[in-house]
Amino acid sequence: MDWIEIEDLEVRFHVGVPDEERAQSQRLLVCVRMRHDFELAARTDGLDATIDYYSVSRRILCFGEGRSWKLIEKLAVELAELILKDFGARETSVKVKKFILPEARWVAVETTRLRGTSR
Repeated sequence: MDWIEIEDLEVRFHVGVPDEERAQSQRLLVCVRMRHDFELAARTDGLDATIDYYSVSRRILCFGEGRSWKLIEKLAVELAELILKDFGARETSVKVKKFILPEARWVAVETTRLRGTSR
């Protein structure tokens, strides 16, 4: 199986447990891995035979409009489920990096979901 990756897509979403933290959007980095079979895309050289990573990135960038989350865990799961449902990935991993601890470069959560399974 083959993979498409989007690494460190910068978004500004409202996240955080305290209301004060969620009041302003904050910078997050989103990493996405999408598993898809490239066989047909390699034969046809057609975008319709693969996952359009540009469309995925645009969808993620606007995903936070008018929304907020307390936990980046919930955000990561919602993004993974969106990618499986709307873009046809067989499996996806989503990592969300948050810059909240001054002593650390970032804090991250990562989730992996498979098409056709629920947790």
